[in-house]
Amino acid sequence: MDNKGFSSHRLMVSVASFLVSLQFVNGDLSYSIPEEIKRDSVIGNIAKDLGLDLRTLSSRKARVNFEGPRKRCCEINLSSGDLITSERIDRESLCGKKPSCVVNVDLVLENPLELHRVSLHVQDVNDNSPKFKKNLIEMEIRESADKGNRFSIEEAHDADVGQNDVQRYNLQKNDNFILSVDNNKVELVLENKLDRENEQELNLLLTALDGGSPQRSGTVVIHVTVLDANDNAPVFSQDVYKASLPENSPPGTMVVHVRATDADDGVNGDVTYEFGHATDEDVNIFSIDPKTGVIRVSGDIDFEESKLFEMRIQAKDGLGLTSYAKVIIDITDENDNSPVIFMDSLTNPVPENVSPGTEVGIINVQDRDSEKNRQVRCSLQQNVPFKLVPSIKNYYSLVTTGQLDREVVSDYNITITATDEGSPPLSSSKSVHLSVADINDNPPVFEEQSYSAYVSENNKAGSTLCSVTARDPDWRQNGTVIYSVLAGEVNGAPVSSYVSVNGDTGVIHAVRSFDYEHMRSFQVHVMARDNGSPPLSSNVTVSVFISDVNDNCPQILYPAPEGSSFMTELVPKAAHGGSVVSKVIAVDADSGQNAWLSYHIVKSTDPGLFTIGVHSGEIRTQRDISQSDSMKQNLIVSVKDNGQPSLSATCSMYLLISDNLAEVPELKDISYDEKNSKLTSYLIIALVCVSTFFLTFIIIILGVRFCRRRKPRLLFDGAVTIPGAYLPPNYADVDGTGTLRSAYNYDAYLTTGSRTSDFKFVTSYNDNTLPADQTLRKSPTDFVDPFEGFDTTEVGNFNTSCLIKH
Repeated sequence: MDNKGFSSHRLMVSVASFLVSLQFVNGDLSYSIPEEIKRDSVIGNIAKDLGLDLRTLSSRKARVNFEGPRKRCCEINLSSGDLITSERIDRESLCGKKPSCVVNVDLVLENPLELHRVSLHVQDVNDNSPKFKKNLIEMEIRESADKGNRFSIEEAHDADVGQNDVQRYNLQKNDNFILSVDNNKVELVLENKLDRENEQELNLLLTALDGGSPQRSGTVVIHVTVLDANDNAPVFSQDVYKASLPENSPPGTMVVHVRATDADDGVNGDVTYEFGHATDEDVNIFSIDPKTGVIRVSGDIDFEESKLFEMRIQAKDGLGLTSYAKVIIDITDENDNSPVIFMDSLTNPVPENVSPGTEVGIINVQDRDSEKNRQVRCSLQQNVPFKLVPSIKNYYSLVTTGQLDREVVSDYNITITATDEGSPPLSSSKSVHLSVADINDNPPVFEEQSYSAYVSENNKAGSTLCSVTARDPDWRQNGTVIYSVLAGEVNGAPVSSYVSVNGDTGVIHAVRSFDYEHMRSFQVHVMARDNGSPPLSSNVTVSVFISDVNDNCPQILYPAPEGSSFMTELVPKAAHGGSVVSKVIAVDADSGQNAWLSYHIVKSTDPGLFTIGVHSGEIRTQRDISQSDSMKQNLIVSVKDNGQPSLSATCSMYLLISDNLAEVPELKDISYDEKNSKLTSYLIIALVCVSTFFLTFIIIILGVRFCRRRKPRLLFDGAVTIPGAYLPPNYADVDGTGTLRSAYNYDAYLTTGSRTSDFKFVTSYNDNTLPADQTLRKSPTDFVDPFEGFDTTEVGNFNTSCLIKH
C-alpha cells in the first residue's frame, strides 16, 4: 500500500559536493562544510578571508581553540593559511538530532591578542539509514475489530536530519490494512474486517524511506495474529509528558509518571510500560517501572552533556495491543563545574629586558555551566611583576608590570585563580612556572679594583705572578669570562713579551726572567670579556713589582783589580796612628741590604799596622810608623755585601813606607805572583827608555818656560790617573782641608820596576808652597816612544801622595 504522505515537509537541501560559504559578521568568519569529509580537507583560507599575510599568521602564532573537552576537528596550516580538518567530522556525534549543527571555534592571534569567532556549520549528508527498534513487530487483533480501527506502530528513526531524515513509509499491499502517517505518528488502519477462518495470521512489510540522495530505507515485519475475542488498545492520558529535572539528581529521583488505561477487563486490560525507540544513553540514564509507568533517574545527569531528553514510551496490554506517548525532560543547570584554566599561550622563558606591559601569555578560562554560573573572575597572587588583563570574551592576557632582572629573580611560580559567580561560587587554580631568560646586560666585574704582583728577579719563564678573578652574574655563555692582556709596551717592548694570562683561569705568568737592576716595576692591563652577544668587558690594572735578589758581587772601583794594573801608595814615615793612607772604593748593583757593603782586611804584611773602616773603606794606620816596619806593605781587602747569601770581591793594596822615591830600592813586582814576572821585565825596559828621554823633556820644558815668561800650567803625563770621584778625600783635597800631616799635597806618578819617580809639583794651598820656578814638568810626549809596542795591561799606574821636606 502506498504512503499517504507527511502532513508537513521540511526544507530540501541537497549537498552533492563540498560546499563552503563565507560570511563576515563583525570580523567573524562562518564556513559551511559537509560532514564526513576526509582528514586534511580544506575548509577555507583564513589568511585571505581576514586579509592577513602568511608571515603575520606565523609571527602572531595563529591557532584555533575549542570550547570544553570537545575534540579538535580542525587546524590552521600556517604555511598556506588554510583551515583544514584534523579528523573525520561526524555531524551526528557533534550535534545529534539538532536541526542546525554549528561548531564554534576561536581563532586566536597574539601580539597583540586578537580573537575571531569562526563558526563551522556542519551540513548533514545522508550517511544513515532509517531504522526500526525491532525487526519484527508482534500484534494480536480480534477478528471482531471494526473497520477503521487504528493500531499504532512505533516509527522508524534516522540519525540524519532534514531531508535525510525519514520522509515517508510504504506498507506492503494487503487486503486488510492501509497505512496512516500523521505528524510522525504511524498507524495501521483496518480497511477490511478480519476473518480468522480464512486467515489466522498476517505478515505485513513496512518500509521507511528517507529523502537523501541516494535514498536509504529500513524495513520491519509486522506479524498480525487474528483472535476470536474483541480487545481495546491502551490509551495514554497525555500524548506528550513534560518534566523538568535539575542536573546531578541522584539515582532513584522520580522524573514523571505516565499513565495509560485499557477498557478491557482482566488480563486483556493489564498494561505494561517500556521505552520505545531510545538511545543507549537514554536507557542508561532513566528507567521506567513496567507496572506503574513511573520514570526515575538511574544514571548521571549532566546538563553540559545533554540539556533535553525526548523518549517514546510504549504501553502494551495483555493481548499485545500497543500505544505510544512522548516524554520530554528538560534539564536545568546547577553550578557544578569549576572554572577550568587553559594556558593558551606562554612565552617561556621571558627575556629579562622586556618592557613593562609586555604580553607574555594568553589564558583562556572556561566554565561549562550556563548563565551566571559561567561568569568568571581571574586573579593572581601578590608580589609578582605580572598581572591579568581581561581581553576578549573569556580570554586574559598575562602582562608584565615591572622590569625583570634574572640576576635578582630567575624564576616565578605564578598562581592563577579563577572564581565563578555561582551560588555557592566555585574556583580553581593553576600554577604557571615562568623562567626569566638571561640577556647579556652585565659586564664582568673584577673582585679587586687593582692587583699587585710581587716577583723576585731571576725568576723562571712561565712562573706564576698572580691571579685575577672577575665575576659575571649573567648565565651560561653570557657569564663565561675570558681573560686577555691588552696590547701595550713595557720599556719599548710589547707587553706580551713580559707576561701572559690564562684565558680561562686568569692566572698571570711571566714570559721572561726579570732583572731588578734593569727594571723594578711595570704595569699591565688585563681585560675580562664575557662570551655574550655583543660581548661586554672590563679592565683592571696589574702592577708587577720586581724584588731584588743578591745576584751581583761588589765591584771595586779603586784600586783597580789585579790583572789591569798595580796600585801603589806612598805612606810617609812620619805618619801617626789614625792617619788615612788610602781608601778602597766599591759599589754594588743590587739595592737595599744587598748593596750594603762592608770592608775587611783579610791578609796583610803587618797585621797590626793598618786597619780599614768597615763601612767607609778608608785605610788608616793603627799606630805610628816605626823604623822597624817593612817598607813594602801588601794588604788584601775583601768587600762583602749584606745579601743572603753574601757575595764578596777582593783587591790588593800595595803601600810603600817612604818619604821619597830615592830611598826606595829597585821597584819590583810585589805581588809575589809568578804570572807577573814577565810584566816586571817589560816595566824595567820601559823605565830605562823613559829615563833616557827624561832630561830631554826637562830641558824642553825649561826652554818653553823661559821663552814665554809666564806662569806654567800643569802638564800631565800619559799615565792613567784615578778619577777624582774615586780618590779618598785626603788625597784629592783641593780646598786645603786634607788630612795629611804635611802642609803640601802632591801627585806622584810611579812606575813599577823603577828606582826613580816622575813628580808633578802643583801650586801649594798654603804660604809654604814651592815657588813656580821649582816646579818640575815633564811632557807626556816623552813617554810615547818608549811605551810603543808594550802591552798596556802590563804597565802599572800608581797614584801616590808624597810628603816633601824643605
